[in-house]
Amino acid sequence: MKPEVPPIAAPSQVSGAECQLMLCAEPHVLAAVRRFVGARLREWGLEELRPAAAMCVTELLSNVHKHAATPECVLELRRIAQGIRVSVRDTEPSPPVMREPDHMSERGRGLFLLSETADAWGFEPKATGKEVWFVLNAFSEGVHGT
Repeated sequence: MKPEVPPIAAPSQVSGAECQLMLCAEPHVLAAVRRFVGARLREWGLEELRPAAAMCVTELLSNVHKHAATPECVLELRRIAQGIRVSVRDTEPSPPVMREPDHMSERGRGLFLLSETADAWGFEPKATGKEVWFVLNAFSEGVHGT
C-alpha cells in the first residue's frame, strides 16, 4: 500500500530510503502528515518508531507554524542504518530554543519533549533559513518505547 500523501503536500522526492515533502505547516495538515510518516515507517519495517516519530514531527511542524514567517517547509524522512533521521527545513533563520518546561503553561514544552524522546536532535543554519532534525534509533532502550 502506497503512503497517503497529505492533501497540501507535494512529494518532491521519493525513493526506497528517502522521502521529501514540500508542505505548509498548518494545523489541519498534521494528521495527514502523521499518517504519511507512519506508512513510510511501516514500509521500512520500523513501525515501532511511529508514536515517537509522530510526536516529534508534529512538534517540528508546529514550530514552523508558530515561529516562521511563512508556513512553507520541507519535511524529509531518511532511513538510516540505526533507524530514521527526520528533518524540517524552513525559511526562519532563528534557531529553535528549548526552554525548561513550565508545568503551569500550556506552551513551551515541545522541544523539551522532543529532546527527551529522540535519540539525537539539532539544527543547522542554511542559506535560506534552517534545518531542524531528529534521529530515532530502532530497537534502542530509549524513551520512545522500543
